Amino acid sequence: MSRPLRFGLFVPQGWILDLAAIKDPVEQFEALVRVTRRAEALGFDSVWLFDHFHTYFKPVLETTFEAWTTTAALARETSRIRIGQMVTGNAYRNPALLAKMASTVDVMSHGRLDFGIGAGWYEHEYSAYGYDFPDTPTRLRMLGEALQVIHRMWRDPYASFEGRYYRISGAINEPKGVQTPHPPVWVGGAGEQVTLKLAAKYGDVTNFGGHLDDMGWYAHKFDVIRGHCETVGRDPAELTRSTNVETTLIRAGDDPEVLTRTYRRDQTLEEYREHAIVGGPQAVIDTYGRLVDAGIDYIIISDVPGLATTDVLESLAADVLPAFASRRAG
Repeated sequence: MSRPLRFGLFVPQGWILDLAAIKDPVEQFEALVRVTRRAEALGFDSVWLFDHFHTYFKPVLETTFEAWTTTAALARETSRIRIGQMVTGNAYRNPALLAKMASTVDVMSHGRLDFGIGAGWYEHEYSAYGYDFPDTPTRLRMLGEALQVIHRMWRDPYASFEGRYYRISGAINEPKGVQTPHPPVWVGGAGEQVTLKLAAKYGDVTNFGGHLDDMGWYAHKFDVIRGHCETVGRDPAELTRSTNVETTLIRAGDDPEVLTRTYRRDQTLEEYREHAIVGGPQAVIDTYGRLVDAGIDYIIISDVPGLATTDVLESLAADVLPAFASRRAG
């Protein structure tokens, strides 16, 4: 199954200090909304939010807007563009409640919700907010149960489930949402033994990335997904293949070292370039093209310096996206 190439965009939310240049929190939120509306007008397919509570990689006293309340707000601030989380941290919310929240937002958006979920990983955040942080195998088992709970909440009139970590008994979830059979489920992560198996069994979209220096890595992951799909009796072509791409668009007068400083964290510029694009429009086009050739059909542009305060979004839309017009048309 061949599907058109689509583009999403992480909007400035504060998690990567992308709102720090704006001091008033109301103006920060309005900047987030402004970028979202502009992305909609420029033809992006979706906008995305991180599900985190404070900044990365060093927690500092800077704004980070909460993902699901922001998702709900953006649902009412837009009319066409899809809205998702990349990805919801499973342990942060009871899965039955999360399914109810998602159903409500799907109605609020008139059926434009993309539902992202993963096992969670940011230990400092868990500790700061008082959540238990079990080991990775346990968090993955919890994710597997949560996906079952969520699917039942979206499907059954009276949802019940009895597991090791979660249980529900006759839970009513009305309305169940607008999209049928439910909002698309984006499973985040590249773990071959569990995460990709969960994506094959319960997901509609798989999302992973960060290896721009090795396109063979993506081909290998797709082979793993195909194997898991065969095991569960599913056509692997049903799964959309998405990736997040950290993208610094260099324009006249830009200094790459300065522009990427916050986003590189403790990495050198060369180290950062192993998993992020830092270059002019043609460099961005070339890398996106290699990802598409490797099998990716949904690119989510992330970590864009200046997104909240400059016209870099206009440059991406004018100088990069048109190169993929024929692929976007299908």
